[in-house]
Amino acid sequence: MNKKNKDTDDLHSELQQLYKLLRKDTKQKWNRVLPFNELLFDRWEKADFLKSKKGANIYDNSYVFGDVSIGKNSWIGPNTILDGSGGRLQIGDFCSISSGVQIYTHDSVKWALSGGNRQYEKGKTSIGNNCYIGPNSIISKGVKIGKCSVIGAQSFVNTSIPSKSIAAGSPAKVIGKIIIKNDKISFDYYNKTK
Repeated sequence: MNKKNKDTDDLHSELQQLYKLLRKDTKQKWNRVLPFNELLFDRWEKADFLKSKKGANIYDNSYVFGDVSIGKNSWIGPNTILDGSGGRLQIGDFCSISSGVQIYTHDSVKWALSGGNRQYEKGKTSIGNNCYIGPNSIISKGVKIGKCSVIGAQSFVNTSIPSKSIAAGSPAKVIGKIIIKNDKISFDYYNKTK
């Protein structure tokens, strides 16, 4: 075995030991088993680096492009895409952006269909305060989601959603409203079946 292979093998062994120690510590503290990169990097530090507001956090494996603003105490889950490359992408305070969510400020549909003769279409996208975006949902360019709204899992949101709405589907439609009264929260779904 040459020196280069031995050095590589030694480094590999050290990384495995580090992973096992970090994995054990995280399991004991938080009852979680995470990928190696998530054990190495701090979600709150990443949010600070992105100049997010206090208490925000974002997973290391989240992709962030362009002009993105994250409000205080907002949680950006794993495997998300926050694409502010076509305009400002603003996420309010106390938002929960679930795993796999993709939020865009541009699209290349007409560019592709025209063989590159048309420009990308762009538009500011915003998520109001106190919103929940369900797993694997996609928010298109130019969409505004009003405060205190819920977007159901696997929804495709291509039109703006009013505040205190429940929306779901592909394309997403408003299917109910959020009622907040004296710190109590209830959900009123339209067209309930008995």
